[in-house]
Amino acid sequence: MSLSFGLRDAKDRRNPPFLASVEDEHDGCLAVCMTPPRNLVIASVDGVDEEAASALIVADLHKHNWSVPGVLGPAQTAESFARAWQKQSGKPYREEMSHRVFELRQVLPPSRVPGHLQLAEEKDLELVDGWMQAFYQEALPKEKAESLAQEASARVAKREVYLWQLPTGQYVTMAAKTRPLAHGISISLVYTPPALRGKGYASNCVAALSELLLKSGWQWCSLFTDLSNPISNSIYQKIGYRPVCDFTEYLLY
Repeated sequence: MSLSFGLRDAKDRRNPPFLASVEDEHDGCLAVCMTPPRNLVIASVDGVDEEAASALIVADLHKHNWSVPGVLGPAQTAESFARAWQKQSGKPYREEMSHRVFELRQVLPPSRVPGHLQLAEEKDLELVDGWMQAFYQEALPKEKAESLAQEASARVAKREVYLWQLPTGQYVTMAAKTRPLAHGISISLVYTPPALRGKGYASNCVAALSELLLKSGWQWCSLFTDLSNPISNSIYQKIGYRPVCDFTEYLLY
């Protein structure tokens, strides 16, 4: 849904999206969305035959010569699409990364550390840009650096980025709000420089931002974690985030 809102509000439409859905006679549905050059995102509801529905979408993608670098979605659904892709193209697929989606409706206060949550301003843009570059280098190294500079500026201008500031004035952690929906909103770009990790700054920053968003009227907050990172999966649960489902990213060849 957040992708749909983003497409609706997008100003740059040089790369048209691919949108498709397959419905069955029982109102089951499989839907996909792809904004080139990013991966295709997939989801299904109400027990639709994911293998058959994926096969129809893959056939349409091939028919119109769409390039699909990968697929991201709930683990079983994404794999069904990847298998359909392999069957029709004769090319392999490979699991790239597994994510876990968490949801929070009430914050559990973490062990308190000095400092407070501070909205990032234009004067902080150089810091935010540098930390975003470092975040993507660790989490999503395929992102292009030039697009990240634009993203940092846009996010700060839209008042989406927050920093944890110590009493000394030093900033130690970053987090951002993103993907607003009708009732919920996500948190992303959680980053603490390596030398400052393990001190509770990220827990306090995310907890404070989550509390701020809930008090602003959102019913829930969500975030994605890398399943291979046991630390992040642990600290978010300690402040009230609960697992919802797992997502898997497959690269398609």
